[in-house]
Amino acid sequence: MITGIKGSSLRRAAAVAVASGALLTTSALTAAPAQAASAPSIVAAGGYAMNNSTGASLYTKAADTRRSTGSTTKIMTAKVVLAQPNLNLDAKVTIPKGASDYIVANNASSAGLIVGDKVTVRQLLYGLMLPSGCDAAYVLADKYGSGSTHSARVTSFLGKMNSAAKALNLKNTHFDSFDGIGKGSNYSTPRDLTKIASSAMKNANFRAIVKTKSYTAKTVTKTGSTRTMKAWTNTNTLLSSYSGAIGVKTGSGPEAKYCLVFAATRNGKTVIGTVLASSSVTQRGTDATKLLNYGFTK
Repeated sequence: MITGIKGSSLRRAAAVAVASGALLTTSALTAAPAQAASAPSIVAAGGYAMNNSTGASLYTKAADTRRSTGSTTKIMTAKVVLAQPNLNLDAKVTIPKGASDYIVANNASSAGLIVGDKVTVRQLLYGLMLPSGCDAAYVLADKYGSGSTHSARVTSFLGKMNSAAKALNLKNTHFDSFDGIGKGSNYSTPRDLTKIASSAMKNANFRAIVKTKSYTAKTVTKTGSTRTMKAWTNTNTLLSSYSGAIGVKTGSGPEAKYCLVFAATRNGKTVIGTVLASSSVTQRGTDATKLLNYGFTK
């Protein structure tokens, strides 16, 4: 209802309204899809995004199909370590030769830890999550598993990883490795990995680590001197390319292809999600960016 316009003004306003009626109608129609953005197309074989505070699904693509997870496995490795009772992040651990041998035998990604150096648990967690150090994963599993041999301690630590998955009521996740170099039974899904990451992100230490772009550790050598390690750079490129990105972890491998568990906060809302089996490092970032953008529109 138009009020407060007299005589000819009112008639002119009515005429304009009638004349532009068709235009208003068509522009309203064309505007509608922009308001409800259509779900994006991603190259990754599986994808999932959710509202981190409500747990509401924002996007799904083969979200419950089990796939190899590569180094995104290390999210659970870190979560288990950070959940240990009476955890002392400043406790020092001596790097065993086994960690170096493991890297060589598996041609695995490494934090470049030096045998005999004393490294804090905190530093090991940065070495695990930024350069995706399988040597750091080896040492952490050895320290926080129980048993008289390395093999027994690893088995114990994997038990803790699987118990943590069970506690989150995840039906499509199983770990047979502490770093993602699986032995045939290391798998999860985009939905499950997102839930693991969301749970891990409740820990302040975890959040601080996974949003860090670069970290330089100072370790103690066998002779007691200080070694300044080469800086560890976070493999998660979204931290630099996506405004509001806060984590969390990359993964790759012959079977896993290119994976990324991602999270970003904008205007007080956090979108968290996963892409599995994308085609390249660049493409997994593009896929994740699409899901974040779409998630924020929803």
